[in-house]
Amino acid sequence: MSDTLKRLSGLGVSIWLDDISRERLRTGNLERLIKEKSVVGVTSNPTIFAKALSKGDAYDDQVRDLAVRGVDVEEAARAITTFDIRWAADVLRPVYDRSEGVDGRVSIEVDPRLARETEKTIAEARALWWMVDRPNLFIKIPATKQGLPAITAALAEGISVNVTLIFSLERYGEVIDAYFAGLEKARENGHDISKIESVASFFVSRVDTEIDKRLDKIGSDGAKALRSKSGLANARLAYALFEERFGTDRWARLRDAGARPQRPLWASTGVKDPNLPPTLYVDGLVAEGVVNTMPEATLDAEAEKGDPTGDTVTTEYDSARKVMQGLKDVGVDYDDVVKVLEDEGVEKFEVSWKELLDSIAGELKDKAGAGA
Repeated sequence: MSDTLKRLSGLGVSIWLDDISRERLRTGNLERLIKEKSVVGVTSNPTIFAKALSKGDAYDDQVRDLAVRGVDVEEAARAITTFDIRWAADVLRPVYDRSEGVDGRVSIEVDPRLARETEKTIAEARALWWMVDRPNLFIKIPATKQGLPAITAALAEGISVNVTLIFSLERYGEVIDAYFAGLEKARENGHDISKIESVASFFVSRVDTEIDKRLDKIGSDGAKALRSKSGLANARLAYALFEERFGTDRWARLRDAGARPQRPLWASTGVKDPNLPPTLYVDGLVAEGVVNTMPEATLDAEAEKGDPTGDTVTTEYDSARKVMQGLKDVGVDYDDVVKVLEDEGVEKFEVSWKELLDSIAGELKDKAGAGA
């Protein structure tokens, strides 16, 4: 086992893999990552599935069967993606049992085209929860304005939720409120709230990408000095908000009833700028009780080059606030940044979902045409 990743885990960071594929599952690669690289969870998204389906022959047999049955492309997409999620959930079930339900989790996202439609998102969350039928599942729901009531509604029905595409501190506060409200309603509905888990996926590297672009355009010395600092600063202040909200009387009442905190999850932790250290968003975001979901390249980089030495979040609150104030001083509009990032995030997943559907449609046609 990687000593670096083991040390990172020992500092309170749950290491999740931001990837899934049928090939990874059937070759036993996921089991190896659990044993050798301290991986205790898996996240997926439409982009990951689109990429997985485009490579190799791992999906051929299932697609052939779907073509024989004459299913439409939407049903085929759900059959293919939920198959992988069930398989991964079963592989991670020992981790789930060992951690008493905290880790060993696998996430699947609602159809991203529904991100602005509350009722359809709720219905999709129910359908996916039923189709996968594993206790260690997370349903991913985007943290759009329309997604917030869907998050509460899903939790109220006992569905564990991974809230995704969080960029702003204000929206993160609303996500925490939605979590509290969902648990309160779940308790009223008679659910055992100790069985309901949630993470809040706060995106990191995309913040730097967008803000650095604006800093470069401003071009002043003050702007240049702030490059590649905003992603970490934003995430660190999110953890400060987490500590604040989960220190309230409202949370204490839920905790006393058996509820578990909604853990911050650092997403988008692969660096986009090749000039930055590949471990920047891992070693720079070490804190007790967080999740870091990494692409495999970032996981490997952390194993080989990482140096997690202790808490790098709560010790940096003052410097994080100075960075955010500095951005304001040089003219970066934070509210506009996070709006652009949310809109782009939803759009990118919509595009990937369409690519996935188009790819499946082509495969179904080919298999049917071949006399499957």
